[in-house]
Amino acid sequence: MSAPNSRFIRACRCEPVDATPVWLMRQAGRYMAEYRAVRKKYSLVEICKTPDVAAEVTITAAEKLGVDAAIIFADLLLPLEVMGLPFRFEAGEGPVIENPIRTAKDVDKLRTDRATELGYVSQSVGLVAKHFGEKMPVIGFCGAPFTLASYMIEGGGSRNYLLTKKMMYSQTAAWQKLMGKLVDVLAFYAAEQVTAGADALQVFDSWVGCLSVEDYRQYVQPFATDLIQRLKKTGVPLIYFGTDTATLLPSMKQTGADVMGVDWRFPLEQAWESLDFQGAVQGNLDPVLLFASQEELRARTRAILRQAGGRNGHIFNLGHGILPETPVENVQALVEFVHEISAKNAAKAR
Repeated sequence: MSAPNSRFIRACRCEPVDATPVWLMRQAGRYMAEYRAVRKKYSLVEICKTPDVAAEVTITAAEKLGVDAAIIFADLLLPLEVMGLPFRFEAGEGPVIENPIRTAKDVDKLRTDRATELGYVSQSVGLVAKHFGEKMPVIGFCGAPFTLASYMIEGGGSRNYLLTKKMMYSQTAAWQKLMGKLVDVLAFYAAEQVTAGADALQVFDSWVGCLSVEDYRQYVQPFATDLIQRLKKTGVPLIYFGTDTATLLPSMKQTGADVMGVDWRFPLEQAWESLDFQGAVQGNLDPVLLFASQEELRARTRAILRQAGGRNGHIFNLGHGILPETPVENVQALVEFVHEISAKNAAKAR
């Protein structure tokens, strides 16, 4: 770990900080001119697979915004390729999986012995960690088993996750085998990022909010827990994030994650209270508020910091990723304002 005493890592561990740390999901993306310039030369996957370019994109965004952590530039779906499921990105449609998983035989064909081929992401992490040294921590990440399984089965995004749930309910043995294979690949992939220099890991369960508590606990929690527990052996803090997960947070916390991501639909204080204020929380400004007036943005930011109540263990973030059309100056203003207000609050509390 290169930045063990950074504001961000201290907050992950519920230790006192001089100001609330802030980083943002998709802080490197299309809203930033520097990223759009890189995209003119490379496709999304080409950036991911070219460590010096992925590192450059990661570093540029973190430095431009003045955030407290840099999250490595990569795509959630990269592990699918090494498991034998090619995918492509269609303009306006998002990812498309060529041959979705529908049967037990399809699951049997998936490979778990090629995870080392994802080493380009670890190389990117290493370059970013080397660049920042102790100045800024680096966050590595992977998708969660449920979210990747849903992409594999649906063939892309989905509104109702019909095919995913159908396999869960009616081909339970195949479902369990699929989730187990994903855990094996993801655990290796994410742990390698820590070996390369990542100071923390985020597990993205973007689509898990489509499940009832009962279904989460029965079909997903055992595998999410297995992944989190394997990654705990790396010794770095683990963040577990999903959207629309207000009802699931207590069950998700039982996986053993150190930090729970909270989306914007659930007041931060209520979310933390549902966890008995155990562990750290991350969130939770609505990304669309970055299009609001400065007055409104500041009022909503203040409200979130007020809900955090000065407790140790709050990391400021959006409730999901930065949207492509977001004005960069609004993002920079948000980061400055979080630091300014929280530093004043911390000074008063001392």
